[in-house]
Amino acid sequence: MNLFSWRFIRVWQRNFDVFLRLWHSEVPGLVIEPVVILLAMGLGLGAYVGLVGGQQYIMFVTPGIIAGYSMFSASFECTYGSFARMKFQKTFDAIIATPLNAEDVIVGEIFWGATRSALTGTVILLIALAFQLVSSPWAVLIPVLTFVEGLMFSSIALLFTSLVPSIYSFNYFFTLFVTPMFFFSGVFFPLSSFPEIVQRLSLIAPLTAAVEISRALLDGEFHPMLLLDIAIIVAITMLFFYLSLRFMKRRLTA
Repeated sequence: MNLFSWRFIRVWQRNFDVFLRLWHSEVPGLVIEPVVILLAMGLGLGAYVGLVGGQQYIMFVTPGIIAGYSMFSASFECTYGSFARMKFQKTFDAIIATPLNAEDVIVGEIFWGATRSALTGTVILLIALAFQLVSSPWAVLIPVLTFVEGLMFSSIALLFTSLVPSIYSFNYFFTLFVTPMFFFSGVFFPLSSFPEIVQRLSLIAPLTAAVEISRALLDGEFHPMLLLDIAIIVAITMLFFYLSLRFMKRRLTA
């Protein structure tokens, strides 16, 4: 397997240019849906829920919504988006015919997925600021967190994309992997409210670490376990980054 080069930026740039042309069709998923969920859960359900950890429920769920929808953005981009560019539009084949190699294409896709994740996280953060739901200046690091989180979930998603036979197979990825994490990784409820077996499974879920760090940045409350959360994200990202390079290259050059 060859190393990727700085030319992967051109793949990222190509995707970014397309995004700028079609941004109006991206707004519902990028802005409207997260805001609806935030308000529905935070204000609607929050009216029936007392304080969680000494804070209002809407302030509790905000960091989880940021991390959760950043995960969705990266995952959608590197599953349905990447599969369409690979299988239907033949974009990858066209790029590989240039001086760029397969590794450049793969890394460009991963970094673009991370960019989409950071865009989503930043937009929700700005909305949270408008609603005065942010109490710490450390929240300025949310775009950095969501970009790194995006690298992790883009790598995971692209590995799955390299293995599936058809676009319909992504139903398994989202139904059995992404959606359960969204509900059982501390986004809407503290992990301590779940049965012990669910708590143990949640602790090894990639989203849990991102939610914990997001909550610490918005609240300004840090604890030693965050170092473990950072280590988990770094380890998972490195592992799946390598695996996605290996298996996607095999599919592109077969």
